[in-house]
Amino acid sequence: MDPRRLALIHGGTTGARHSVGTGYLIAPRLVLTARHVLVNRATDEPWPEIRIRVGHPCGGQTPLLRAELLWHHPRGLDVALLYVEEAADVGDPVTWGRPVGRAPLRYEGLGFPRAAAGTTRDPEHLRGVLPPLSGSGEYYVLDQEPAPVVGADGEKPWGGASGAAVFCDDHLVGVVVHDDRAFANRRLRAVPAHAFVDDSGFTAHLTGHPEGPPRLIDIGAAPPKAGPADGCPPTERTLANLLRPLLADPVARWAHARELARELGYETTRYEPSVADLAALVASHPRALATLSGSLAAADERARAGLTGLLIRARLLDGVSLLSPHEYDGLLDLLRTVCKEHPTLLPRAARESLRYAVLPESLTRPTVSEQDLGGLVEELEALSDSERVPEGTAPVPALLRLVEYAAAAAAHEVAAGLRSWSEETARRLGIHPDALRERRVDASAWAHRPTAPVARVVMELKRDDSTDQELYRCRILLAGEDGSRTVLHDARTVPKTPEEAARCLSDTVAATAAEPGQEDHVPWVTVVVDRTDLHLAVDEWEPDTPDEIMGGQPLGVEYRVTLSCPDMTDYRPQRAQDQRRRWQHGPAQALVTDPACRDGRQLRHLLGGEHRDAAQVVLNGPAGERATWLQICLAMGVPVVLWDRAAASYEDSERLHTLRPAGRPDELPERVRDFRSHSFAYPGERAARPSLVWEQDGRHPAPGPLLFSDPPKGTHAP
Repeated sequence: MDPRRLALIHGGTTGARHSVGTGYLIAPRLVLTARHVLVNRATDEPWPEIRIRVGHPCGGQTPLLRAELLWHHPRGLDVALLYVEEAADVGDPVTWGRPVGRAPLRYEGLGFPRAAAGTTRDPEHLRGVLPPLSGSGEYYVLDQEPAPVVGADGEKPWGGASGAAVFCDDHLVGVVVHDDRAFANRRLRAVPAHAFVDDSGFTAHLTGHPEGPPRLIDIGAAPPKAGPADGCPPTERTLANLLRPLLADPVARWAHARELARELGYETTRYEPSVADLAALVASHPRALATLSGSLAAADERARAGLTGLLIRARLLDGVSLLSPHEYDGLLDLLRTVCKEHPTLLPRAARESLRYAVLPESLTRPTVSEQDLGGLVEELEALSDSERVPEGTAPVPALLRLVEYAAAAAAHEVAAGLRSWSEETARRLGIHPDALRERRVDASAWAHRPTAPVARVVMELKRDDSTDQELYRCRILLAGEDGSRTVLHDARTVPKTPEEAARCLSDTVAATAAEPGQEDHVPWVTVVVDRTDLHLAVDEWEPDTPDEIMGGQPLGVEYRVTLSCPDMTDYRPQRAQDQRRRWQHGPAQALVTDPACRDGRQLRHLLGGEHRDAAQVVLNGPAGERATWLQICLAMGVPVVLWDRAAASYEDSERLHTLRPAGRPDELPERVRDFRSHSFAYPGERAARPSLVWEQDGRHPAPGPLLFSDPPKGTHAP
């Protein structure tokens, strides 16, 4: 890049400037720029007057020269050539380049953005990274380091930089044509040189000049090199110390380094790094060490012990991943198939295989989506199995243990692929075959063990008091018939609207119904609330994305939805003992309040006297007294309480008669669901809106405290 070739372009009419842009002199009288700088956007016609200044202001004031549009791309690319009235001394010819490979390249350029304007247009030194794999190929993506913000007037801060020539390794590779506000003005886009230099019109104008016809040279990013020893980052210094014993021979080191650099997308011609340079390369990419260890393991089995020790110690370094790009991509392909064929398998396998690990968020939900797999694998790479392995061998990563459990329960072809991947990765890591075999035996035993169906889906709701909107924090627990408890956690659903909470619950029940052993058993939904939220009509909440064909319907229509208030036991500790007594002695006894019960004092007398063992209360009465009476019932250990949210007084008690409210309590939740379903199908026939509290024998299982801070990566539960 030669600053003397920089061009400031003004377009407009006589006496009036309407556009400002940038150009670059590629021949004595030819300036390369963006076409939109030269035309009136309203008419798409060239400005009648175009003037330019050639050269960087630091070289002194340059004259204002006339120019005219000479060429623009016939297929609409935003590039053009200007013909200048006076020739300039341009020095050496321009060299043209085409970025290749996968590794990002450093780029630079000079432009006149509006954000850098003062009394005059000042040039800005553009610089950053060009990632060849970003974008569609029609444009280069330029990730700019210094970036302006949008001004108070809302004008484009990059306006005026259009037409700037982009250079990589002193090769002109493209022309800036627009910015991308979606990336906070840190991203520019450029038309690649290879898209227009082969055009016959463009080539014709350069014929006869030393600069033409253009010849593109492939440019690849050079591998990083180590800096001064006293400023070497700790990770690079540690990696150099670990690599030095294994790669002391320069010839072997260069061969492995070139193979690694090619794998990472760098230019490798004449690449002969020192150990420090190789450490800098390994530290530049999280999967570089895994890639290098693969070639080392294949080349020299005698160095296995040293390589295993290197990998074990390197796991403690920041920015070093477990898997190579090949291993990572291969695992993602296999896990995508698992997600399609067994959507609940990975969370189930993780709950069993990694019982004491703090699981990634995506594994604490009922299913794992394909979009979550990349982040999921990356989080699991940091976890250790933490179980004993043969002395001198590498520990089994948690990721491999999960893969073995998933393979044990997957379809035959997928299982074979997962086991093959696991064996190859374990071999590269130096994991003892006996250690992997032990995990495989455990996984097989788990996969063949009968799965107890989920008896209840428990959702805990807490009102978000930080806002006036109706938003709730929620957590979900699966309670199995065998007494197992599985807490699900979704950080993205905090806080939720009622519709979002209903969708979360509905998705959980649907995923649970698809698990092995569940068959046609529909779980019972228990909503855990505190005493101030017992009025919530959760059974009437509808998911926020109803089925396009079936339409949405309330939760209470599909499931047995009951309320639970475990925190009442905190207010009256003997409540749990009273509940057990009532379940044991009075499951068939019911108290139906009538006008004789006029206040809370009389209700306490009834529940402590002749109805001391009653397990069920049908709470009729004045609406204004209902909240207090309900809390009295729960505090005195009544496990089943039914009431009509819409009732105003005792006169409305008949609306619950079709529910047979004093009948067998074990059938009551299903009768209530039938009632809600009928009311939804035939609106207006039944005015009652029943609510039902149902507490199990003893304190109901609850999801536990709502802690919404993420645990440190790689930590384990106590």
